[in-house]
Formats: sequence, structure tokens, C-alpha cells
Amino acid sequence: MMRKETAPLLRILLATSVVGLSCFVLRAVAAPPADGYSIVKKIAIPGQGSWDYLSVDEGARRLYVSHGTQVEVLDVDSESVVATIPNTPGVHGIAIAPELGRGFISNGKSSTVTIFDLKTLKPIADVPTGQKPDAIIFDPATSRVFAFNGGSNSATAIDAATGKVAGTVDLGGGPEYAAADGKGFVYDNLEDESLVLKIDSRKLTVDQRWPTAPCASPSSMAMDAANRRLFLGCRNKVMAVMNADTGKVITTLPIGDHVDATAFDPETKLIFNSNGEGTLTVIRQESPDKYSAVETVKTAPKAKTMALDPKTHRLFLSTAESNQFEVLVVGK
Repeated sequence: MMRKETAPLLRILLATSVVGLSCFVLRAVAAPPADGYSIVKKIAIPGQGSWDYLSVDEGARRLYVSHGTQVEVLDVDSESVVATIPNTPGVHGIAIAPELGRGFISNGKSSTVTIFDLKTLKPIADVPTGQKPDAIIFDPATSRVFAFNGGSNSATAIDAATGKVAGTVDLGGGPEYAAADGKGFVYDNLEDESLVLKIDSRKLTVDQRWPTAPCASPSSMAMDAANRRLFLGCRNKVMAVMNADTGKVITTLPIGDHVDATAFDPETKLIFNSNGEGTLTVIRQESPDKYSAVETVKTAPKAKTMALDPKTHRLFLSTAESNQFEVLVVGK
């Protein structure tokens, strides 16, 4: 027969065991998969200043990182800083044209694009654009660089070989990130209008304007050119999959808060969304119309921009913790 004074003690022990087991189960569920992504290295870079986009030159094995009034150049394989491109005030993005041996930097504060030599990293020319150029991409179908001007709701098209302005496209809203399909069309998010624009990169006209609902405020974009799918990172914490030919939104999946970059790895069929809250959402493409969540990776607060190295399948994100600017390397 159980003594009365021992019964409460036994109940406490049993409750403690149950709580301990629950905590163990929760920890097991929350733990990342054994073969999942994580931060594998942090590359400290001297100096203060803001940051925005990063870009990988896969062939030359270089990583370009925007940093205040300059661009940091890193060796992708050694993961170390090898050079700096100065005098790029308010730098936002870096576009690469490997076949032409040229790179292009959007300078938001001077409303120019700096053209530089990919081998020497020396500047070639500064080209005037619209106000506050932000995102910038190279379109291989036309050999034109498109700088998207956040201050004038337009895109400046630059002939990559000559450095001359080919024309300006009136967008009718605030542009965010963009992608080229390699067949003569460039796609761009209008974050304030919740639209995707399909731009004819030869005619320099807007061909289509597609609503992104239920995606609101699309801020980032990547493309699966082979399957004609656009991946839109949206500020209402979803990623939308859009048909690049019809503009139909096929599906949405939940992601983290304050997304600012999306990347697609065509070999692994993984889509990555970097979120300013300090997470990286990984989504798998099962088929062109079917997608599934894989994992959420902890990164760092404000690490919201990102570049993918297709060779190593590693990701690079820039941020600043405790006033130390750094590049996070995320891999397996």
C-alpha cells in the first residue's frame, strides 16, 4: 500500500519525466536534418557601411560583394578577399558578362553604372542611368545590361560591349529584382504594385503586366529557364511560383519574414529564399508544378541578400553583427 506522503512525490517524478520526454521530442523535431544546410564559415571583411546584392562569377571563381562605396572581390574557392573595386557610391548590384570580359556595378547615390574589366578589376567607364539604380542583370540574348532605377520607376538598358545607353523602359512602378530568360525577355518585380513585368529586351517595351496575388510585395526573383518558371520571394512571407509564359501563379509556399533574395540551383532542384529575420528557407522542386518545403536554416539577422555558387552549391550571404561586416558561407 502506498504511503500518503510518497504519493505526491511520485506524481512529481512522473510529471517531470513526461516534461523531460516532451522536451526531448521537441528538440528532436526542431533539429536540422543531418545532411541539411548550415553556416560553415564566416568571412570577416574590414570596414563599415551598408550592403546589398552579391554576385558569383562561376567561371572566374569570384564573388562580388556590395559594401558601402566599394565592391569587395573574394576568391570563391579560398573564401578570402583578394581585391576591392572603389568609388562605387551607394553600390547595390553587380552584373557579370563573362563572354565580354566586363562587369557592371549599379551606384545608387551617383545614378551611374560603373563598367569594369573582369581580369584587371579596373574601371572602364561610368554610364548615366535613371535615379537610384538598384538591381542590375545581364541579358545574354541581347548583350544588354539592365539597371532598374528605384528613384525613377524605369530601367536603363546599356549595350554591354560599347557601354552606350540603348534606351530606357518606363516601368510604371517601383522595380525590385529581375531575371532574364536568355530568349529575349527580362522579368522584373514591381514591389509596390504587386506585379511582375515581362519586358521585351530587344524592343525595350513592357510586353505583359501580371498580378502576383496571393503573393504581395514581391521583392526577389529567380528563374528556372528550362521549365519556364519564376520564383518570387514575397514580403507577405510566401514564395510564389509563376509560369513565365502565361503569368499564372501556380502555387505558394511559406517562407521567412523580409525576404530579399531568391536563388535556384538547377542541379539540385532546390530554391533558396534569404530572409532578413535571420533565416534561409529551402524549397525543393519536385516537378515544374509541384514543390515542397525542405528546411529552415538559421543564418543571422539582416542577412537578406544572397548569391549561389552553382559549382559547389554553397550560398553566400552578407550581414553585420556587432558592427563587423562579414560574409556567411552556407553549405553542407
